[in-house]
Amino acid sequence: MSPSTLEVVATSLFAVAVLHTFFVKSFQRLANRYPQGSIGENFFHLAGEVEIVFGFWAAVLVLSALVIDSPETAIKTVEGRNFTEPLFVFAIMTVAATRPVIQFASWLIAGAARIVPLPGTAGFLFAVLTIGPLLGSFITEPAAMTVSAFILRDGFYNGSFSNRLRYSVLGTLFVNISIGGVLTHFAAPPVLMVARTWNWDFQFMITHFGWKAALACAVNAGILILLNFNELRAERRPVKKTQTAPAWLVAVHLLFLGFVVMTSHHPAVFIGLLLFFLGVAQITEEYQDELKIKESLLVAFFLAGLVVLGQFQEWWLQPLIASLSNTALFFGATALTAVTDNAALTYLGSLIPNPAAAFQYALVAGAVAGGGLTVIANAPNPAGYSILRQSFGEEGIGAGGLFLGALLPTVVAMSAFYFLP
Repeated sequence: MSPSTLEVVATSLFAVAVLHTFFVKSFQRLANRYPQGSIGENFFHLAGEVEIVFGFWAAVLVLSALVIDSPETAIKTVEGRNFTEPLFVFAIMTVAATRPVIQFASWLIAGAARIVPLPGTAGFLFAVLTIGPLLGSFITEPAAMTVSAFILRDGFYNGSFSNRLRYSVLGTLFVNISIGGVLTHFAAPPVLMVARTWNWDFQFMITHFGWKAALACAVNAGILILLNFNELRAERRPVKKTQTAPAWLVAVHLLFLGFVVMTSHHPAVFIGLLLFFLGVAQITEEYQDELKIKESLLVAFFLAGLVVLGQFQEWWLQPLIASLSNTALFFGATALTAVTDNAALTYLGSLIPNPAAAFQYALVAGAVAGGGLTVIANAPNPAGYSILRQSFGEEGIGAGGLFLGALLPTVVAMSAFYFLP
């Protein structure tokens, strides 16, 4: 099938957007060369915000559609897309980033850390990097990423740890979040794309994916601690003191979180719930931190741009996926996930008629295993990036540092899915 002119343009812009994400730190450095408050400084600071990358190039695509074809085509380029996932991430991140929800997750993780017989920050880190991602199978991956990232920001990243360890923790978090959501059939975006089509239910996910993912999460956290034990042992976890929210308010927040998760396929409902939640947050502001509305919107903007650009990649991605053997598909899906959202990848695979069970497993296993390598590999990654980037200094998180930090955890995840029965 020959691609249309618009598809070629879209694929070119998609490639440019991917390259853009690898150069955001360079744009931040360029911004510092201009006078403070100048147009040059503001422009390069904006270009250096990874959350705007795909939204910006998606806008360029819409303008290209207007020039190449017609206003109607440009409108259909946006209007014909399903933006449920970006809207859901906005809603769930806003609710999950509140003090009562993070307080509850912190209680769970603190309890688990007390059981783990490790000194200093090691026990805390092991608990966050295992319990936090596995919660994603029940409260969804975006919520688990939001909660885990905030806990790490306040409990780990404000400590005096080496830059290498900081990237290792970030990479392990991203990989574990990507695989930690596969214990169920409704929480991980790449699983959601195929679960109904391929009749995957809770029992199937636990027996084929879940136990392997849980083991890989624990092994990844254990390897991280083993390789950095002396540094982690030497420092205690910093404690951030805030006014404790009462139990009833925590329960109310968890109810809102649960209802948003249960209505995740119905944007009119969960956005309505979010509006009610904003009212509750306003009434109880003495127990709240500032709501992360801006951060949540930026992450949603990033994902919306990915949705618009991703719709035009089917012409080359689907034939490529269909042509691979099961082993090649597993390794190829892991690699492709680094440069395209893993949910988009599995969605294209679900369009292939009557695929074999081994094909289905290889595609999803590879897609989730590679979900931590880049910020665009998994839908929750931009949320974690947005929360933690200031913990890496003025220039933020480097794409190369994230890739290297996630490389070993990715190999562990691939080994678990490939070699375990």
